[in-house]
Amino acid sequence: MLPQPVEVKPVTADHPAEASRLRRPLTAVLVTGPSMAPTLRHGDAVLVRVGGRPIRAGDVVVAVFRTRPDLLVVKRAVRSQDGGWWLRGDNDLITDDSRAYGVADVRGRVVARYWPRPGRVPRRQL
Repeated sequence: MLPQPVEVKPVTADHPAEASRLRRPLTAVLVTGPSMAPTLRHGDAVLVRVGGRPIRAGDVVVAVFRTRPDLLVVKRAVRSQDGGWWLRGDNDLITDDSRAYGVADVRGRVVARYWPRPGRVPRRQL
């Protein structure tokens, strides 16, 4: 049986974060919004590893922006900065990432999509 997904909402004041639920080594997360298209799409369910190897530039991560600690987001890690990470979405038309909210603290790394198209989430060279 698969773990219950945590819904990751777009960065708006209407959606509280579920960061406290990211406590298990593997946690299911439901992606909402278009910011990671085409890599991840609205409705994709992914597995997030908490701990494990260190985050590297190009990894897809679940994080909380320091300026928006009430929100949990899925973005791509670009570079380490100020003890956190500068994040970008894969969809350049959507700017709800570090360009708008600054540095983020990573909670876990996305390792696989399990629904609707099972497979690895690719790491990109930046």
